[in-house]
Amino acid sequence: MPEYLITNRNNSMICTIYSHQSGFDNIKEIIVSHFPKGNVLIDKEEESDIIELEIIDGNSSQKIKILYRERAEPSYQIPEIDDSALTANLKGLYGFVYGLPTANEKVKELFLRKIETLNSEFTIIQEEGELANLKTIIANIANELDAILFVEPDAVISKSSGQHFLDKNLDLIIDTEGNCEIDALDVRINSVYFDADQNELTEDQLQRKENNEKILKEYDIKINRNLPCIESEAETTLRTPKEIAQRVSALAVVNLVAFSSISPEEATEYLQNYNLWDFTTENEKEFLTNPTDDKKANESWKCEGIWVLMWALNKIETLDFPDEFCDLENIDPDNYPVGQDKDPNIFIDSIVAIRSKSEILDANDLYYRFNWACVDERINGREIEGINPGIVYERQYALNWLINYMEQDWDFITCDT
Repeated sequence: MPEYLITNRNNSMICTIYSHQSGFDNIKEIIVSHFPKGNVLIDKEEESDIIELEIIDGNSSQKIKILYRERAEPSYQIPEIDDSALTANLKGLYGFVYGLPTANEKVKELFLRKIETLNSEFTIIQEEGELANLKTIIANIANELDAILFVEPDAVISKSSGQHFLDKNLDLIIDTEGNCEIDALDVRINSVYFDADQNELTEDQLQRKENNEKILKEYDIKINRNLPCIESEAETTLRTPKEIAQRVSALAVVNLVAFSSISPEEATEYLQNYNLWDFTTENEKEFLTNPTDDKKANESWKCEGIWVLMWALNKIETLDFPDEFCDLENIDPDNYPVGQDKDPNIFIDSIVAIRSKSEILDANDLYYRFNWACVDERINGREIEGINPGIVYERQYALNWLINYMEQDWDFITCDT
């Protein structure tokens, strides 16, 4: 059993908090600031730093113990080779969450991406007494650290009858039954990880950022001047024309099921008969085995991804502004990869070139900035005007795949802001 799932035998473990922020002194300062009346003792045990807090109130005493550890090399992705016990633990955490059922596939995918960005972990154990305001304290710490929390069922902050995970607002991300009570989960990467790149920016990166900020200004969309440049042309390797043609062909077949144009059985037979099954992702295969109405609704959004890939293949002229949904029926059937009695391999074999690296990176950078504006509005409790956040997300998803962002496969693309 992974160590983060071991239940404390004394039933005193409140939760384990994970954050992308790290640095013991910084974390200690944040934690201790929420216990102003506590006597603090700092200790160390193997890889863990320990904070012991004793809060004396009249004749009563409460004792809190916090075990802290961090990754040896803070980053925004989990390395293949373990650099610490926490890195090994995060790999186990990722695998555990990946195997959970879910009522919200998109939130689960975002949660998996967020796990990759985690750099520190601290477990809160209540050793003696009960703090009346502990729930509020944990909520404040979680919010300040943009954290996620692993929680036992009987803790003061519990939201489920089984082991489960909460977001920084203490809302349920997922439990062992797949329950979820949120619609979105922010995945952020600290700009410090881009500092090295920012010291050696190329002309195309700077010009691309400047041009796209002008577009945002033209449409009165909020600009974050500190948002980093994306990769340069020199360090970007695009997907090959054949890869893109294969991906869009499989995606187009699955999308027909999402819109109930064909049955999942017909789609599976088509994909297998025309040798596209190997290019169909595991998530797509799982969808085809059980295409519920909710899953169809989620999968139908991928028409925006199809639109982006067809644009990359020069089969449509423009991406258009992301304020209205694309209409795949506007694509000339002769240019579309699939159809009744149509061999998609003819389409795939015909693709020998795609749009330039510069064009694709221009679009990627623009949608990166669009998505930041959408996320910023949502965080501040507002709904962005002028563009559709769902369209923006799906198009950035496809564009990130096109540029091999973080070498992620289609099922695991992140749209970081």
